[in-house]
Amino acid sequence: MKSEFYYLTSVPFEAARKVEILPEGHQARNLHGHSFLARMISHQPADWTESQGNTSQQIRELFNKTIAPLDYSFLNDVIKVPTDENLARWARAQLDLPGILVIGIQSATDQGVDLDSRDNAHTWRKFRFEAAHQLPNVPEGHQCGRMHGHGFEVIIHVNEELNDADLGTDFDLIGQCWEPIQSRLNNSCLNDIEGLENPTSEMLAAWIWNRLKPILGSLSWVTVYETATAGCHYDGSRYRIWKEFGFESAIQLELASGDDIKKRLLGHSYISRLHLTAPLDHVMGWTVDYGDVKELFTPTYKQLDHHYLNEIEGLEAADLESILRWMEKRVSGVLPQLDRIDLYETPGCGAMLCWGEHGPALPA
Repeated sequence: MKSEFYYLTSVPFEAARKVEILPEGHQARNLHGHSFLARMISHQPADWTESQGNTSQQIRELFNKTIAPLDYSFLNDVIKVPTDENLARWARAQLDLPGILVIGIQSATDQGVDLDSRDNAHTWRKFRFEAAHQLPNVPEGHQCGRMHGHGFEVIIHVNEELNDADLGTDFDLIGQCWEPIQSRLNNSCLNDIEGLENPTSEMLAAWIWNRLKPILGSLSWVTVYETATAGCHYDGSRYRIWKEFGFESAIQLELASGDDIKKRLLGHSYISRLHLTAPLDHVMGWTVDYGDVKELFTPTYKQLDHHYLNEIEGLEAADLESILRWMEKRVSGVLPQLDRIDLYETPGCGAMLCWGEHGPALPA
């Protein structure tokens, strides 16, 4: 399948609002404020800009200019019903940019809504619980075979067509559906829970799905973070895992225009996220061992980390697309399950190369 390249952009803003269409007694009807994050996935045509090497920064500057009227504002003065969904619609309508796929509004660190061009809303909310577990079927000496623990994080994803509605699924409803599961999982040993005798990320995501789907019909994905840098998505039939890596590199954007600051020698703390789709191994309870992903990616990581990327063959341009396609070429052969790579050069801003399904968004 041909890989497609997309830009990932985010801009923060501070604002107050009242959401008075919510039921009486709902706390968000009161005047309150948030540290919002506006997010965007876009696919720019090749001729959109003359300075091809620094397209990511130009998109961010345009997005920032669009969002600026919302910063330190009372949102009701700008948008009659300032729900996350309507904020995303407003941003999309104001933004003079081709190729917008998704506009998202993250109204807190643990919740948000992403809206596509068809007004399909992907609403998500994140939860955390503390638990112990061990994996009983791993080879002798595998670290996960020892009893250990995690501060697990779970994202519940809901997809629905809005059909011009101001509001999709309320975050509080997701929380109410989650509460019985939280009570069962928090401060427990997962192996002692029926159905979680082999509590991998994949098995845990499926266990949660099976308990939520009957009461939350629009549930679309369950995401489990086993650590801050690895986890699994499950949609009732498919599993997708990801593993995240950071590397420190210097670059000089050769394709940038003559007066562009990024023609200077500079550097980034890059974050790379590898996404893999594979069938479940019913004995091991996982699709791909996170440890195997790390081991197989390490040779590529070592070529990137603490290096001047322009000196690497094939990376002379050192722009986001060049780096991603270079990574795809080197990693997909050893990790055939790989179908997407995200690369952030600054927090929330970067690009992705995808040759499978986009899958659910993760918080920036």
